[in-house]
Amino acid sequence: MSSLFPALEPYRSDLLDAGDGYKIYWECCGNPTGKAAVYLHGGPGSGCTDGARRYFDPDAYRMVLFDQRGCGRSWPLASGPDADLSRNTTTLLVGDMERLREHLDIERWTILGVSWGATLALAYAQTHPERVSEMVLAAVTTTSRREVEWLTYDVGRIFPEEWHHFAAGVPDRLQHLPIVDAYATMLFDPDPAIRANAALKWCEWEIAHVSLYPGSRRDRRYEDPQ
Repeated sequence: MSSLFPALEPYRSDLLDAGDGYKIYWECCGNPTGKAAVYLHGGPGSGCTDGARRYFDPDAYRMVLFDQRGCGRSWPLASGPDADLSRNTTTLLVGDMERLREHLDIERWTILGVSWGATLALAYAQTHPERVSEMVLAAVTTTSRREVEWLTYDVGRIFPEEWHHFAAGVPDRLQHLPIVDAYATMLFDPDPAIRANAALKWCEWEIAHVSLYPGSRRDRRYEDPQ
């Protein structure tokens, strides 16, 4: 992906009703009669960017981009005070993709998934193999137990200071849990302050180890976890 196609704007965009009050933002770019392709963004909750429109040849592809539920321009946001994370699961995200495919009258599509988007791509392809023509996966993750352990424990050997800050975010009452389960518990806590603090510390840890560039700094979005 080092050589990108020119910047472009969507020729169509809207919100898709996903049920239970959820609205999924989507857009189409490129050639309306071209080969259908869908882009699956990474996490946590990053949403699509203008740059993602440049991954496919706009003359050859009908590109579909969407912000996964809880992210970006979709609604409601997972950071909202009344957000219900139990309604933000892999199964529901796969369902959103299939609903969007049907809404756009696409028979089969190429899937480009990056990071968490690669995980979602694999889950979708396993559920609906007949709807996938090709897959292109980058920064591949599968959320296996071993990968989760690597990202939440073992990478701490490389970033010890940042990991200790991450681990210190777990209160005494949750110290008996694996760190990923402790953070999940905090993110489901009824107290919005506890949820916000957990989200911020998780994002600080994420940006510490996920960057591909030296001297990276925390994204300004993380100054306010809301």
